[in-house]
Amino acid sequence: MLPVKKPIFTAFFIAVSLVLLLTGCSSNGGVTKTGSNVSNDRANETKPAEGGELTYALATAPDTLDPHASGMAVATRVIKSIFESLLYQDKNNELKPWLATEWEVSDDKKTYTFKLRQGVKFHDGEPFNAEAVKFNFERIVDPATKSVAGSVYLKPVKSVEVVDDYTVKIELEKPSATFLTLLAHSNISMVSPKAVKKYGDQFGQHPVGTGPFKFEKLSQNDEIVLSKFEDYHGHYPFAEHKGAAYLDKLVFKIVPEEATRIGSVQSGQIKAAETVPPQDIVSIKKGGQLKLWEAETGGLPYTIFVNNTTPPWNDVRARRALKQSIDIDSIVNTLYLGTYKRAWSVLSPVTFGYDKELEGKDTYDVEQANKTFDELGWKKDADGFRKKDGKTLTVRIIDDAVNREKRQDISLMIKEQLKKVGIDVKIETTTEAQAILSDSKAYDLRGNSRVALDPDDLTLFYHSEQIYGQRGFNIGWYKNAEVDRWLEQAAVEFDPAKREELYKKIQRKLIDDVASIPIYVFPYIVATTPDVQGLKFDSIGYPLFYDVNLKK
Repeated sequence: MLPVKKPIFTAFFIAVSLVLLLTGCSSNGGVTKTGSNVSNDRANETKPAEGGELTYALATAPDTLDPHASGMAVATRVIKSIFESLLYQDKNNELKPWLATEWEVSDDKKTYTFKLRQGVKFHDGEPFNAEAVKFNFERIVDPATKSVAGSVYLKPVKSVEVVDDYTVKIELEKPSATFLTLLAHSNISMVSPKAVKKYGDQFGQHPVGTGPFKFEKLSQNDEIVLSKFEDYHGHYPFAEHKGAAYLDKLVFKIVPEEATRIGSVQSGQIKAAETVPPQDIVSIKKGGQLKLWEAETGGLPYTIFVNNTTPPWNDVRARRALKQSIDIDSIVNTLYLGTYKRAWSVLSPVTFGYDKELEGKDTYDVEQANKTFDELGWKKDADGFRKKDGKTLTVRIIDDAVNREKRQDISLMIKEQLKKVGIDVKIETTTEAQAILSDSKAYDLRGNSRVALDPDDLTLFYHSEQIYGQRGFNIGWYKNAEVDRWLEQAAVEFDPAKREELYKKIQRKLIDDVASIPIYVFPYIVATTPDVQGLKFDSIGYPLFYDVNLKK
């Protein structure tokens, strides 16, 4: 995900010998599939045991541990153990009680009244109550917080009223079909008002919530340490037990190098690692010493966003020819060895409103691409590159410094493919992508993805009011009044069939406009040592550690 703040960590971890990656496997590998729309095979698990420490390797560093300010999926993987939201979404995409135990909606769908769970404490001992909810909503919508949730998710909120200690009433400016669903989003988790006032803009490095694990310490270049919250209220989503978590400690290590991550699990230095390399997924499934845990993810697939403002890519004909020059099937098959699937739409298949009719519609067509570029006046020169009015046809790609999910390799393959049609590709690898992306003239292509509960997150990436650096994640600088209108209509449409059709129209238009180029749908895959039990995932693929325990 794109960071909205500078990371609070720098990448660092002790190197692991390559020998670890060549270690022989004597036992059959286990694959536990859990999460949305997949089965759960836990036949070999034993009775849960309390105690112990789980070290979990993350591929990248969170930007902040403030749920209201973060824009990164990796931050959410930590945040979900510290913080909780009013509601949660189950595997059938139905909303269930969490910190709110029940709710009522007025006939005009503009007034929401929530009854709150009693007996809940923040990690600093402060009570969770209606005043805390009011504080959180006001903080999220405060522009100083720079919250994506405030600019989009809670945009319809008019007022928040404390009815009594455990009842809160929220008034909306206008009806919102997504309001309740978005209250299940981690970006609208409840933070401790006392801690926010104490730490100010440093709250993201001293997070205090109501979750099953409390923040203990942060080592700037290495790890985040959480410990069991003994006074936890015990009502956790998808859980199979009550009370405190089983683990004493949960430690997140920042390990950017994928070989080091998987090697550290194989050697037993750490218990678990995310973003398992495709070759290791294949190896473990054939029969390895580790366990694999898989979950499908909802939201937006990994997508190459095309800057719609820089010539010639401000011409849809050029953008279409650009897409026809990229062999997406070859990229996905070569790099991911069948472990990831090609994306056909701007939404992932498990997301509400996904348009299956788009599958197979866009194909690799170099002949047509060459013809279009010729017609647009971009002619190949003696050096093989296309030129027009003395300028070379160039694409500038912005990549992150960390090669997460082989995204740098995607850029390299695109470079070779575009060279065949006469396009010169310049790849800039940087740790300061956010500064570059705020300048519409500084780049042409940039990849991104989004794990999301609802297709309304398309608004963040494609609505003209959500330009990156100004408000949201619209890094393609895409502007289309018709798409804006459909997005706004879908946000207030309560009829599921009508809402679904609006999102299908949006997908078709975005694909036809080549606002972006979807590349792959990514599962979230974790490798663990054999003694790890009870790992679960929420409805969109985030790991949940409340039930995790270590087999004795």
